[in-house]
Amino acid sequence: MESYEVLRRTLQKTTPKAVAAELGVSLSLVYKWAEQPTDFNGGNKNPLARLLQIIELSEDNGIVDWLCRKRGGHFVKDPDVTRERIPDLTPATQEIIGHFANMLSEISRAANDQSVTTDEAKEIREVWDKLKSYAEGFVRSCENGDFEEMSQLAKQSPFRQK
Repeated sequence: MESYEVLRRTLQKTTPKAVAAELGVSLSLVYKWAEQPTDFNGGNKNPLARLLQIIELSEDNGIVDWLCRKRGGHFVKDPDVTRERIPDLTPATQEIIGHFANMLSEISRAANDQSVTTDEAKEIREVWDKLKSYAEGFVRSCENGDFEEMSQLAKQSPFRQK
């Protein structure tokens, strides 16, 4: 989905007039943000397209993470699943189960004394994010019909002992 399409959909849940008033911009500008760019209005990028440019220029996902947290979420970058190919799905499936078991062990260890410290919560978050990222790589490879990449992901797993 393109940025203007996201804005168009978002404007259906509020009014362009309310957005313009809150942001202190013209109503026509808000409508332009929700239009497909053309050669004639290409220089007038919408806020989402501009944010994407900043993120790409800086190669820093801090803005994305901040936005996710402001909306009650958490950003986890998807892994790259376009690398080497090794032909076995079973080890990757077992690896996901192992990662999930590791996460549950971390939660159990932290909560053993009926409380979870800030440091323990950070550790749980780190393990959870690694699991989500690894599992997303698995799902994306499955969607691509590329099961060979899963064994490679298992070898690159952030949970592997070094």
